Amino acid sequence: KFIPTDLTFKNSDGKAVNLKDFLGKPIVLSLVYYHCPTVCRPLMRAKVDVLDRLDLVAGKDYTPITVSFNERELPENAKTVKDHFLATSKKPIDPKSWSFLTGDKDTIKKLTDAVGFFYKRDGEDFIHPTGLIMLSAEGKITRYFNGLAFLPFDVKLGLLEAGEGKVGPTISKILLFCFRYDPEGKRYVFDILKVTA
Repeated sequence: KFIPTDLTFKNSDGKAVNLKDFLGKPIVLSLVYYHCPTVCRPLMRAKVDVLDRLDLVAGKDYTPITVSFNERELPENAKTVKDHFLATSKKPIDPKSWSFLTGDKDTIKKLTDAVGFFYKRDGEDFIHPTGLIMLSAEGKITRYFNGLAFLPFDVKLGLLEAGEGKVGPTISKILLFCFRYDPEGKRYVFDILKVTA
């Protein structure tokens, strides 16, 4: 399944951007809302942490995108959160390589429905899941990583899978061949059958 790539959001500078502008590299998508008092900030910290530990480069090997699903949030809210989290990164991330987006209610719903992300307003806040969504360079949904903690190895293999083996060194293709995704454990596991067959 593909995301609708004709959707237009606003980035943290207030500029209109179309999702098709981000195609061409594997994408690590996170859906949050910037004023979240509970799990969104830990999710963002976990995303920064795992991207810090990857031997892949944001903007070159993959594209990180964060979208607010709260239609009341504005580009200035996105900018505040973006500036904060990029400043906490141990590995410099080019601000141009990671987009923090806001949008109107209909646009947000089209994206969240497409990726199977369901949420419910609860007063001023929301009840919602947490995780990362991996997209191919063409916008195809390839993998979900649920929760608030992610292993660099899993995320890297998820990116390699999303990029159809086109990202990273040759050894990564061998690693991808020797590991398979376990949907129950939601992580990659060593596949002895692939090695011994």
